[in-house]
Amino acid sequence: MAQDRPAPISESEVRSHIAVLASDEFEGRAPGTAGETRTLDYLAKTWASYGLVSGTNDTARPWFQPVPLVERKPYGQAVSAVARGKALALKEDGVVLAGRNPTDRVTGEPVFVGFGVKADGTLNADVQGRVVLMLSAEPKFAGAAKLPNLRDRQKMLADAGAAAVLMTAPEGASWGALRAQLANGSMRLASDDKGAKIGGVLRGDVAQALMRAARLSPDDAIASAQDAAFAPITLPVTLDLATSTQVRAFASHNVIGKLPGARPGSGAVIVLGHWDHFGICRSEEAEDRICNGAVDNASGMAVLLTVAERLARSAGAGAPLDRDVYFMGTTAEERGLLGAYHFADNPVVPLDQILVALNIDTVAIAPKGAPVALVGRGENGLDEIVDQVAIAAGRTVDSDTEANAFIRRQDGWALAAKGVKSIMAGGSFADMALLQAFLTTVYHQPDDELTDATPLGGAADDANLHVDLVRHFADEAKYNPAPTGD
Repeated sequence: MAQDRPAPISESEVRSHIAVLASDEFEGRAPGTAGETRTLDYLAKTWASYGLVSGTNDTARPWFQPVPLVERKPYGQAVSAVARGKALALKEDGVVLAGRNPTDRVTGEPVFVGFGVKADGTLNADVQGRVVLMLSAEPKFAGAAKLPNLRDRQKMLADAGAAAVLMTAPEGASWGALRAQLANGSMRLASDDKGAKIGGVLRGDVAQALMRAARLSPDDAIASAQDAAFAPITLPVTLDLATSTQVRAFASHNVIGKLPGARPGSGAVIVLGHWDHFGICRSEEAEDRICNGAVDNASGMAVLLTVAERLARSAGAGAPLDRDVYFMGTTAEERGLLGAYHFADNPVVPLDQILVALNIDTVAIAPKGAPVALVGRGENGLDEIVDQVAIAAGRTVDSDTEANAFIRRQDGWALAAKGVKSIMAGGSFADMALLQAFLTTVYHQPDDELTDATPLGGAADDANLHVDLVRHFADEAKYNPAPTGD
């Protein structure tokens, strides 16, 4: 059937949605705040105005899938250390701790576990009751690409009974920005609310001071951790850690709309992106307190909205797609892909019926005409199709796998881990220098705001690409693979 083709999505259309979602009125879209309420209301009402219906498939809970969370915000800590009978002067401003309970205290000698796992993915130490010091970087020894990611390694250590899990600050990260972000609190799924009594991050010089106090060369220790045969090292330093933490349980929400297909039972396509950001992220004294998240990820949600509008318009004009297409805004991505993980464990449609998941995140970086890169290239057999669709749309293709460095840092991973074919396609990940310029400046900062200089040419290109990708994957004649998923 010939399909009606509305005009291409324009930069101004993308901008109009970013302007709303990244406005101060939305207060940075933090889960569990008034900003969440405004965001969900805007997304659901906008999708409904296009003709989408609720995608929760639950008449009692239309549009919004509850995601029970537990948030912890530190408001007090004490840190001391003794090495060989002498107090060790640690710079407490280089330590951020958070407890599991309102008050917690842990004392013990830390064990340096490197990356925490062996080459087979199992823990490399018995950490029951121990204070653990781990590296935040990713291992590079043979087979490391298939190992659990940082979040999962932290969880494994905590689930194995570690009393405290301390992590080195990511190399190159701004400590001031990281400290402010950590002070903003952490979240976990209520269904998975286990963990160590204390978690924390150490600035590089503090972690190195602990190692030197144990007469261990930091450079040698870090280098040795890159050996798959690395053996954990107990540091003869007694740490005394105490925390005061505000603990709050609440429900956030994924928002889900559906464009019904003409052939029920033929499978589904899901297009997703995270709506959340860090909210009011600075102290009252700061000139700008709101992390608006214009690029990350109001831009991605703007693309979801415009793609839904174009496809719904075609369907309303008598050219429906074969398959159901779900559009989902996930919560708490910034806190560890939590909304996506909750959806993967509680899908509104069986996972084996989701034929493709297309994640959209941080698209307002590349200029118009940027090549299309794939996060997930070589992982699921979708490369050739995406490349062909992109080329047919007049785009060039970046065929390397450099973008796969982000494969476990985006919502599509939660579905991919369950066997769903997931991909993130777009121009932002084709130019790593351009992306790094964003990641090392305004990323997760109040400066991530919509301005006249925000590049939206690439975002509009990616929106139009996703219209074409959804058309392809939702067409039973063009794409009819064996179902996947658990």
